[in-house]
Amino acid sequence: MELNFYLTLLLGFVSFVTFSLFFLFYRHRSQFTGNNLPPGKVGYPVIGESYEFLATGWKGHPEKFIFDRMTKYSSEVFKTSIFGEKACIFAGAACNKFLFSNENKLVTAWWPSSVNKVFPSSMETSAKEEAKKMRKMLPNFMNPQALQRYIGIMDTIAQRHFADGWENKKEVEVFPLAKNYTFWLAARLFVSLEDPKDVDKFGDPFQLLASGIISMPIDFPGTPFYKAIKASNWIREELYKIIKQRKIDLAEGKASPTQDILSHMLLTCDEEGTYMKEMDIADKILGLLIGGHDTASATCTFIVKYLGELPHIYDAVYKEQMEIANSKAPGELLNWDDLQKMKYSWNVAQEVLRVAPPLQGAFREALQDFVFNGFTIPKGWKLYWSANSTHKSAAYFPEPQKFDPTRFEGNGPAPYTFVPFGGGPRMCPGKEYARLEILVFMHNLVKRFKWEAVIPDEKIVVDPLPMPAKGLPIRLFPHKKA
Repeated sequence: MELNFYLTLLLGFVSFVTFSLFFLFYRHRSQFTGNNLPPGKVGYPVIGESYEFLATGWKGHPEKFIFDRMTKYSSEVFKTSIFGEKACIFAGAACNKFLFSNENKLVTAWWPSSVNKVFPSSMETSAKEEAKKMRKMLPNFMNPQALQRYIGIMDTIAQRHFADGWENKKEVEVFPLAKNYTFWLAARLFVSLEDPKDVDKFGDPFQLLASGIISMPIDFPGTPFYKAIKASNWIREELYKIIKQRKIDLAEGKASPTQDILSHMLLTCDEEGTYMKEMDIADKILGLLIGGHDTASATCTFIVKYLGELPHIYDAVYKEQMEIANSKAPGELLNWDDLQKMKYSWNVAQEVLRVAPPLQGAFREALQDFVFNGFTIPKGWKLYWSANSTHKSAAYFPEPQKFDPTRFEGNGPAPYTFVPFGGGPRMCPGKEYARLEILVFMHNLVKRFKWEAVIPDEKIVVDPLPMPAKGLPIRLFPHKKA
C-alpha cells in the first residue's frame, strides 16, 4: 500500500511537470501567432533561439543563422525569439534601407535589458536615452575638421606602441597588441590618459566587459555576464577618480578646456544651465572607450591576418605607405594630407570590414504596427539587422569569400549593402575616427615589418566581436634599414 502511495505521488509529479511544460510551450508559441506574421520558428520558452543565434558566432560563421533561415523560409524577413524577446530578423539591402530610413518614425534603437545592467546610468534614463545625448555631443569631436589636430598624437602613440610591443621581438600575438593600441589612443584622446601603466591596468577589465556585454544574462558568480558587471563597476569608479582630479586641474588652470572630451563634458551645460554629474560623465566615457576600443582593434587584427596571407595585397599597401614615408622629413609626423593619400590602404581596410565586420548588427524596436514585404510587424517586436546578410551574400558581393579590395574602387558597393558602421541617423559617429586610427596603424605596421602566421588557418570566433581563437600569433620579419 505504501508503494502504491509513492507511485501515485510520482505519477502526480510527472503529470504536473508534463502539464507545466506543455503550458509553457503553448504559451510561448501562442505569442508568435497572428495574422500575416513572417515565417520562422521560435525555439524553446524563455531562451527561444538565443543559443543557436550565439553558437553560430562561436563557431566562426554568424551569418549561418540568418542564411539557413532565409533559405528555409524563402524570405528576407523571418520571426524568431532571442534574448527573451519576440523578434524579426531583417536581412538584405532593402531591409537595411527600410530600418535606417525609418529611425524614430516606425522603429527606434533597442538593446537587450542586460546592456542597461552592464552599463548602468547614474541618471533615471535608459542606455538608449543616454546614447541619444552622446550622439548630439560627439560631432564636435568626431568630425574630420576636429580630428585633424589629433593625427600627430595618433602617430606618436603608434610609434611608441610598436617600439614597446613589436620591435626586437621574433613573435607577437596581434589581438592583445591591437587592443592595447586602440585603447591607448582612446584613453589619450578622450581623457588624456598617457602613462602606459595607467592604460594597462584597464586592459583586463575591458576584456571582461567586452566579452560579457552580449552574453546569456545570467548574473551568477563565474558567468561572463557577472564578470562584465563587476568590470563595469570597477572601471566607472576609476573613471570617477580621473574626473574628480580633472575638475581640480581645470579650476587651477593645470588642464585645458579643449584638450579632450572629458574637459568638454565637465564644462558644458544643458539648455537649463545644468552641468552633468561626475558619475554620469563616467557612464558616458565608459561607453566611448568601449566603442573606440574593441571594434577598431578587431579590424586592425584582421588587417594583419589578411596582409600576411595575401602577399600581392601587402606589396601594394607597402608601396603606397612607403611613398608617404619617404616624403616625410626625419621625425615628421603624419598629417591629414598623408592620410588622404592612403586610398588603396583604406580599400583594404574596408574589405576587412566587409569580411569580418566588428559590428555584426543591431536591434531596433517597432514603435507601431506596420507592414513590410507583405508581413505584419507588431508594435513592440524587436528587429535585428545584420551586416553579414549583405556583406557575405553573392547577390551583393560576387564571390563573397574572396578578399578583393577592388570592390571599393570607383563608386564602390551599392547603397545599403556595405554597412559596417550602420546607417541612417544612427550611423556610428566615430566612423572617421576609426578610419584615422586604422590607417595610422597600417602605416606604422607595414613600414616596419613583413610577417607570417604561426598558426595557419587559425579558427575565427565571434563573441560578440570576430577574433582569432588564439589571438593571431605571427612571426615578424623586420625590414632592413637602408
